[in-house]
Amino acid sequence: MKAIEVRYLERLSELYPTIASAAEEVINLSAITQLPKGTEHFMTDIHGEHEAFSHILRNGSGSVRHKIDDVFGATIGAADKQALATLIYYPAEKMRVVLRGEKNPDDWYKVTLYRLIAVARGAAEKYTRSKVRKALPQDFDYILEELLMQKENEDAKESYYESILDTIIRIGRAKEFIIALCELIQRLVIDHLHIVGDIFDRGPGPHIIMDMLADYHSLDIQWGNHDVLWMGAAAGDIACICNVVRICARYGNLDILEDGYGINLLPLASYAMGNYEDDPCDCFKLKGNNTNDPREMQINLKIHKAVSILQFKAEGQMIMRHPEFHLEDRNLLDKIDYKKGTVKIGRKSYKMLDMHFPTVDPKHPYEFTEQEADVIERLRQAFKSSEKLAKHAKVLLSKGSLYKVFNNNLLYHGCIPINEDGTLREVEVFGKTYKGRALYEALEHHIRRGFVAIDPEEKERGQAIMWWIWLHRNSPLFGKEKMATFERYFLAEKETHSEGKNPYYTLCEDEKTVDMILKEFGLGNVKDAHIVNGHVPVKVKSGESPIKCNGKLFIIDGGFSRAYQKETGIAGYTLIYNSYGLILAAHEPFESMDAAIEAESDIHSDQRVVARVTTRKRVGDTDAGKEMRERIKDLESLIAAYRNGRIAERSS
Repeated sequence: MKAIEVRYLERLSELYPTIASAAEEVINLSAITQLPKGTEHFMTDIHGEHEAFSHILRNGSGSVRHKIDDVFGATIGAADKQALATLIYYPAEKMRVVLRGEKNPDDWYKVTLYRLIAVARGAAEKYTRSKVRKALPQDFDYILEELLMQKENEDAKESYYESILDTIIRIGRAKEFIIALCELIQRLVIDHLHIVGDIFDRGPGPHIIMDMLADYHSLDIQWGNHDVLWMGAAAGDIACICNVVRICARYGNLDILEDGYGINLLPLASYAMGNYEDDPCDCFKLKGNNTNDPREMQINLKIHKAVSILQFKAEGQMIMRHPEFHLEDRNLLDKIDYKKGTVKIGRKSYKMLDMHFPTVDPKHPYEFTEQEADVIERLRQAFKSSEKLAKHAKVLLSKGSLYKVFNNNLLYHGCIPINEDGTLREVEVFGKTYKGRALYEALEHHIRRGFVAIDPEEKERGQAIMWWIWLHRNSPLFGKEKMATFERYFLAEKETHSEGKNPYYTLCEDEKTVDMILKEFGLGNVKDAHIVNGHVPVKVKSGESPIKCNGKLFIIDGGFSRAYQKETGIAGYTLIYNSYGLILAAHEPFESMDAAIEAESDIHSDQRVVARVTTRKRVGDTDAGKEMRERIKDLESLIAAYRNGRIAERSS
């Protein structure tokens, strides 16, 4: 036996000091590999729609209702099933509604507890007792373990279990126990959650979503371009900060910054009112509005324009500081003829819709005025000192990455940059050239350095690359030839608004291209592998399908964001991967949490099986199962070493 193998087995023997302990773990792991695989839940492009996100998270894209159907079949009616489902989603809120009109609350408690225990027992079936025990709420762990492990037709203990429930009701703990049961069911129905990018922007509650994700039991995140933009802002990059503030202003969501993250916008508001007080800001109409106060609306319009100009200046400085980005064509403030009121883009001049630029010096258009420099520095400090934003950035860094391979599925948000001929596009990043998987890994390395590098130059590069990822033509999270922010504000000609997609979005229908991408990321068995992708809304009402390339690729951005729902015709896709296969769910718009509780109006989801397995998937078929088999192999080697005397058993 090689010395390195002996050293490894000696370390392993510290955990398993005897043949008996090692053998017990082999038996345990071997048994676990035969359990059904846990259910994975895929969501993407949530864009701040916290109520819809929360509801789909609670109902597991229909998994809770399916579990109720499995447990009760036809023994209870559809109305009772829906009432039970709503209770599981919103236990505290639903109980308040039910108990207001309930004449015999103790009877309702008892029936409800029996039903919830049955559902929880059904949801726990595919897990080991140890895993279920770890999921139990601390206040009721012993009682729940007793009730969940009850066997059917266990008459000898029937009075024992009934006494437990009667006592819970009698001592006034039924409400708390029901809440604990409902949260346990939600926890057990979904084993692992994948967020395939774009938690932030457009909707009103990204900070609420991030709080939910911070506490979620098992999670990974593939960063979207909007997420990386917010990460850059949290790190203190001013170009990212200006973009974040501008988008919040555009969608009427400045309260996300002020109330959600405690970022003081008063210096920006004062600057905006002082410089644009008499400007109608007609080119900066809001796409959303959370106020009916005309005065506040005018302030928001002026903030929107003011921060947009600050953004163009900050980005201009970034482009000049990093000529290696080759983004000179996106600097347009210096292409404006301030006398004629035109701007030159390429070889053509266009009439500007707005020429009121009180803070722009035509000779030095990218320089901040003294007041602007002060506002910018205050914004930077406000973003960097926000404790909640720092906490959320830490969640994104610890749980997130640019891509992930998980159980033979490849997950990424945007696209793989490719050329027209289907070859991987070579991209220059700080003097080195990358493509495919290597590009993703290089960019992720720089992102992380933007937070943790000691060298100031490395840290600045990392923060600059977060802005680059937001809008560069070669960014795998953007996937377009340009971000036409300036043109959309100031030019009427639609031709200037066109951004042009990367060839990926047409070639992803080609099976050879998709197989090439899967192999590039190490998925050798392309026959059973899939890509799960977000970023580009699928326009269902125009006949587009989220299923590409004979079911090998799923683009599951279906319009969580209300701003896109008129285009897509639905309110988001989600994907479920359970032991029987892949299920795609197309969701209708979510009315409100109040309607879900009072009227029991669940999100209607059109579900269809898109990949059914011939043999039910077991834990042994998953990535975790492969690790278990490796562990079993190592433990069997340890047992053999004990038996042949190469390693001595340790005394207990």
